[in-house]
Amino acid sequence: MDINTLRSIVTVATFIIFLGIVAWACSSRNAASFDEAAQLPFKQDE
Repeated sequence: MDINTLRSIVTVATFIIFLGIVAWACSSRNAASFDEAAQLPFKQDE
């Protein structure tokens, strides 16, 4: 196995991880927690 094969494997693995993160971030299951986190800077301190 030469260095170019290793680079190709790392590139493909990184792309698959990236797609997994994008799928996780776009899933509707996480939408409520992301909406709540987006509103944190606008909440008034009590």
